[in-house]
Amino acid sequence: MKHFLLLIAVCFLCCNNSEVEPLAVKDYSSIHAEAASFCKENNYNESYYFLVDLSVHSGKNRFFIYDFASKKVLDKNLVTHGSCDQFEENPDKWEKVKFDNRVDSHCSMKGKYKIGSRDYSSWGINVKYWLHGLESTNKNAVKRVVVLHSWSAVKNKEIYPRHSPLSWGCPAVSDAFMEKLDERLQQSVKPVLLWVIE
Repeated sequence: MKHFLLLIAVCFLCCNNSEVEPLAVKDYSSIHAEAASFCKENNYNESYYFLVDLSVHSGKNRFFIYDFASKKVLDKNLVTHGSCDQFEENPDKWEKVKFDNRVDSHCSMKGKYKIGSRDYSSWGINVKYWLHGLESTNKNAVKRVVVLHSWSAVKNKEIYPRHSPLSWGCPAVSDAFMEKLDERLQQSVKPVLLWVIE
């Protein structure tokens, strides 16, 4: 009798789960199209760009390498966001990203960035790329030393529902993912676009 009841319970759960709607996949098509136009008009790398969607939970993949020709994501991984707690209390800093361009804010900055020169970093694999903010929302990137770098505290796979560590505004990735980005960026003749959205 116990086995029979267990079988009925399993069947009930399976039937109910089959009716659950799958989570909607975000449509980035308009973002990708705008990025492609931007890269063409401004003589940037037209093969791919980096998209960072900070509306996604920090324990989930939200740094995407998007290929313009195949219209596919080539790779994705975790990325940090800023703590944004210097000028005001930010109790929700782990869950919700706040944006601020001010120096010393420790916030993330949204908008398009030109990935600049490769340089030494004291973090991760000791490589960083300067980020040049191209919009009013991120024009202080160089002044704030908000750069693309790796950090050993950032995991190389999704950790949801746990969160990634907080940064001072830098989009920091895992060491293993940074090695992939570094190899790709060193091979690029033209500047690569990094676009932070929410």
